[in-house]
This record gives sequence, structure tokens and C-alpha cells, in this order.
Amino acid sequence: MHLPLTRRDALGMMAALSGGMFGVESPAAETEFRLATFSADVTPPLGHPLLAGATVTPPASRIDDPLFAKGFVLSGGERPIVVVSVDWCEIRNDAYDRWRDVLAEAAGTSRERVLVTSIHQHDAPLPDLEAQRILEKHGCQACLFDLEFHERVVQSVAKALRESLARSQRVTHIGIGQAQVKELASNRRYLDADGQPHFDRSSMSGGDSVKHNAPEGTVDPWLKTLSFWNGETPLSALSTYAIHPMSYWGTGWVTSDFPGLARERRQADDRKVFQIYASGASGNVTAGKYNDGRHDNRPILTRKLYDAMTAAWKDTRKFPLTTAEFRSAPLRLEPRNHPGFTVEDLTKLLSHSDPRKQSLAALGLSWRKRADAGHKLIVPAIDFGKAQLVLLPGESYVEYQLLAQQLRPDSFVMVMGYGECAPGYVSIDRAWKEDDGNLRDWCWVGPSEVAMTEALTTVLATRK
Repeated sequence: MHLPLTRRDALGMMAALSGGMFGVESPAAETEFRLATFSADVTPPLGHPLLAGATVTPPASRIDDPLFAKGFVLSGGERPIVVVSVDWCEIRNDAYDRWRDVLAEAAGTSRERVLVTSIHQHDAPLPDLEAQRILEKHGCQACLFDLEFHERVVQSVAKALRESLARSQRVTHIGIGQAQVKELASNRRYLDADGQPHFDRSSMSGGDSVKHNAPEGTVDPWLKTLSFWNGETPLSALSTYAIHPMSYWGTGWVTSDFPGLARERRQADDRKVFQIYASGASGNVTAGKYNDGRHDNRPILTRKLYDAMTAAWKDTRKFPLTTAEFRSAPLRLEPRNHPGFTVEDLTKLLSHSDPRKQSLAALGLSWRKRADAGHKLIVPAIDFGKAQLVLLPGESYVEYQLLAQQLRPDSFVMVMGYGECAPGYVSIDRAWKEDDGNLRDWCWVGPSEVAMTEALTTVLATRK
């Protein structure tokens, strides 16, 4: 996988860390766990910017289907743990903090124990509060997000969370199941006839014969489902799969796209089982080999994902829930300082005539403000004994998801991507050496393998 530490190195580090790792709580003895599930509409109003206004995507002109924040609160350990998946493109910097702070207060827990992930649909909002303030301060044409709308949404999700606590149910078991997703995912990277790497297999590349005929490349073919049960009664199911969630985009037509549609179809199968979907670490994984962007492909991609979700449910095995340890590791990703990414260069771009360049500059400056002040991200995880749930930042490459699974080869490791999204792409080092074109603008950090590997090794270490 071209990672800096061999698997033996990583496992050795795990053994060294397992006796006293950062951010691990002691398991509660004979704890009764309870689960509360919540949902809130997060659909933007017509005219609102999509994808932060940072591409050619027009603002919202129609609503094809509503967007939701869906999550759960698990209580019974030291303090409650919140997991919420949002039908937005990304949530960044101080916007990410705002989500965690408000939801933490609603759940009676701490910020780090609130795991917020975006599914990453592109015809959807992307908030960064400081970046929007920067644009307004400099009188820029670009607009990223309506700050008042953001606060209303966060408060509505918190309200749904608080109200759900009165309906919490006892949890006695977890369920784990998985299924292969067929002919859906492909890596952005592919080789041409001369064996040279290319990185332009986007979400809608299937019409190009070279990109279509090239092998899938490095993907994780498994959709995984973690479920919560009260005896024989299923309460909720969280499914994850590593793929960019777009069939077509750039229309201004707000949609949860094929992952959201598959999730809602699964919800219709049994209204009593609360369905949540989260994208895995899929910064470099798209549907491009199998999708050319035709609108009639959306239901086809939906069916493929839905079929895997159904199969993973049928594959489910149950185990008593005896522990839910929260773990976290600090993660320092160094800000990129290449030409065009320095504070001076980004500030100059705010006066550029292109609103896209203004938006990218503001996003970069928002991140630099935090990073230059010493800000660290965290990699949080929940260890259920038989299964582990890990959240990675930004558009982490799928190789980190595969590494996480290798670190616990005898366990059921689920990875969610698109946590704190300020870094943009979080690639493997080989991508830098091969001049991966995706790192030219939507990436605000430098090489990150060592830091990412150390964080994953920490949170996935087995306890003695």
C-alpha cells in the first residue's frame, strides 16, 4: 500500500501503545447501554451556494430530494457518544467545531466524543464560517455559505437529538455484516498503455474507453453494516462504503444522490430499523469506471448500493454488547506551503476576478489560521470489542481504510471518512511522488502518511 510503516512496524507500535494509549477510557462493568436515534432536515433554500461556491457548481435551483442529518447517541459508558452523518459535501474548520460543540451540549458529553461525518455529495452545501467571514471582510464576489442558515440547521439537529433522548432504548447486542459491492467503485488512479499513471478517472468517466477498460485499481469492495439490537429487535443500522457519492453533479439540483436514495430505500424496507449511511475513506475512489454521468445511471448505482446493504443485513451476526470504549489520537497535519498556498499567495488570490479562486483562497486561509496556531485534529474511534468504528479527516485516501483493517485483521473495522474536512485530500505519499493531479488545488496539507499511520495505530491498538 506504499505506506511508510510496514504492517510489522505498525503492529509493533500497537503493542507498545496498548498498555497506555492516549484518549482511552476504562470499560464500564456490567453497563446497560441505551441508543437514541435522531434525524433532521438540512436541505438548503433555493439560491444557496453548493460545494461552497468553490467550483462551477451553480447555486441551488431545485430540490430533487431532501438532505438529512441522521445519527445516534450511545450512552452507558463514561459519557455519551454521538455519531451523525450529514448529507452535505463537507463541514470545515470552525463550522465543524460548531456542530460538535452544540451537539455535545445537547447530548451531555464533550466535543471530541461527537463524531460528525459528511457523505460528500457535491450538489450540497459546504460550510466554513471563517472562510465566509474572510470573503465578506475583503468584499469578494464569492459566497460560500449563509451563516444564519448554518446556525439554524445546527440548532435544529441539536433539537432533534435532545428530543430523541426521551425515546432511547436499551441495547443488548451489536450486529456486524458485510457484502461485496459489484461494479461500482474504481480508483482515480489508472495506468495507460505505456504503464504511466493518470489520476483523472472522476465520478463520471465511464464513457472514456481507456478509463473504463482500465482495472478498478485499489478499492475496498466491502460495504459494512454495524447494527444495534435490543434482544431480537433491531434498532438501527449504520452502513459504510468507500466511494465518492456522485452519479452526476454540477446542476444546482440538490440531492443526496445514490447513497442517500439507497439509504431511504432500505429505510422503506423496515421503518422500525433506523438507517444511517456514511462514506468511507474515499478521497481517491469514484464510480468513474462504471458511470458516464448519464442521468439514468443514478437509479442503477442506487440499486447496486442498495443490493449490497440488503446483503450485508442478511449476513449480520449478533454479539452481546459489553463494551463501547471511546478512543482518540491527536493528529497534526502540516499546512501546505508550496507556491500558491502560502498565506501571502492565498491573500492575493482574494482579489482575483474568478470567484472560484477567491473561494479556494478563503478556505485555505481559514485552515492556515488554525494550523499556524498549532491546531491539531483528532482521529476518534469507538471500540465495541468485536468491532471498531473509526473516523478519518477530510478526503482521506482508501489506503488508510485498508491499513485500519490490517491493523486489526481479526476484527470488524469500519472506517468513515470526511470528518473534519479542512485538509482537503489526505493522500498517501506515492500520490505526491507521481504528481497526482487531484492535489493541485483541493489539498491544503503536505505529505501525511506518517502522522495518519501513527494515529490509526494508536486508536486501534488492542488493550492488554
